Amino acid sequence: MRVCQMYEWLKVVHVLAVISWMAGLLYLPRLMVYHTAAAVGSEVDVTFKVMERRLLSAIMRPAALVSLLTGFGLIHVAGYGLADRWLLIKLVAVVLMFCAHGVLEKHSGELRRGQRLRSGRYFRVVNEVPTVLMIVIVIMVIVKPFS
Repeated sequence: MRVCQMYEWLKVVHVLAVISWMAGLLYLPRLMVYHTAAAVGSEVDVTFKVMERRLLSAIMRPAALVSLLTGFGLIHVAGYGLADRWLLIKLVAVVLMFCAHGVLEKHSGELRRGQRLRSGRYFRVVNEVPTVLMIVIVIMVIVKPFS
């Protein structure tokens, strides 16, 4: 396979994985908004626990891993380096996206254990973090400012 073809296929897999991961990062906090209002041990509480667990284990974690691996593959094949300031900014935003993912994992565990430590309003605000990071990442990749 030619390097150009490998790069294009890596990009396809990367974009698909990022879309899947972002869907989860945007949907999970919305689930948590409603989960916080459910009575602990209720049928609705159990349903949200299942939905959140499946979203994390079947979609978000695998998609995040594939995004990371294919992203590094793209950087390697394209020959980009940290001297490319747009890439450095993108990577910082990606690290922050993984931090946001980790925070959601933590909150999911709290809800699973019946802890209601955060309000629905908190999760509405948290829901905006991946959106802002996504905007930064897309600008860095498409426009490549500072290059």
